[in-house]
Amino acid sequence: MSRPDIAQLEKGSIIGSRQLQFSRADLIRYAAASGDHNPIHWNERFAQEVGLDGVIAHGMLTMGAAVGLVSDWAGDPGAVVDYQTRFTKPVPVPDADSGSPETPTATLEITGKIGALDAEAATVRVDLTVELLGDPEENGEPTRTKVLTKAQAVVKL
Repeated sequence: MSRPDIAQLEKGSIIGSRQLQFSRADLIRYAAASGDHNPIHWNERFAQEVGLDGVIAHGMLTMGAAVGLVSDWAGDPGAVVDYQTRFTKPVPVPDADSGSPETPTATLEITGKIGALDAEAATVRVDLTVELLGDPEENGEPTRTKVLTKAQAVVKL
């Protein structure tokens, strides 16, 4: 994929969107890779004992998965020179009703929009919307819960 041309970009333009799904098996793999073995990410009983509704995804897994949209758009993960966010809601990852723990049970929708351009510095700030999709409402659309706010990535082009 080629890198975007800053001269052709406009504030407010959408860079793309995608859906990501998480399963309980994804949480176990992330725990192994990151070293974060907190039981709130894999043990239902423990998560409930500490006041959660159930097992939740790692915050850094959510954050890292979301910025993938930006690095793919930029054509180079190294082009992302700054990234920050606020965690506002947990991402529950329920146990699958049946079958494999590989079955996805949580879906995130990530959308990126150009929030600011600095032609002199050759940087673009991409604002991300990261929402957990829930059960459909009466109109058939899924409920949406923002799980990250002020998610902003700065890309050097």
